[in-house]
Amino acid sequence: MTERKAAVFLWFDTEAEAAAEFYAVTFPDSHVDRIVRLRGETPSGPAGSVQVVEMTLLGLPYALLNAGPHVRPNDAYSLQVYTDDQAETDRLWNAIVGNGGQEIMCGWCKDRWGFRWQITPRVLMEALSHPDAAASARAQAAMMEMRRIDIAAIEAALRGEPDP
Repeated sequence: MTERKAAVFLWFDTEAEAAAEFYAVTFPDSHVDRIVRLRGETPSGPAGSVQVVEMTLLGLPYALLNAGPHVRPNDAYSLQVYTDDQAETDRLWNAIVGNGGQEIMCGWCKDRWGFRWQITPRVLMEALSHPDAAASARAQAAMMEMRRIDIAAIEAALRGEPDP
């Protein structure tokens, strides 16, 4: 493992290891790097329980901490994952929502630990930044009605065609 200079840090109540294992099998270029266990009893748990899981998530360093229920995930931040096609979008969306997660609007969903994810097809970002303002506005209006992003519907809106 290479030396880390920085990592995204996520606070969990008690399930950091389960979350890391789920993320590692769900997202490409993801794996658990190291598990740090408590050496003595603390308010976070008994000796031997998982304190921190260091992992690589989508190629980026993360640290998942078990520290109790004092801090909860919230809507102020999310993890955005760019997808290349509808199959990848559907696979990631279904993995998160189907594993105790929750659908939210506009391509957002929440995993069973409360962390928000944006499953974002690259096509959507291209449509939202399209140089034709009217086309971009149609794509944005279509997105605002969706939970999981439907790439064909975004492309149709961009062209000014009815939803397929």
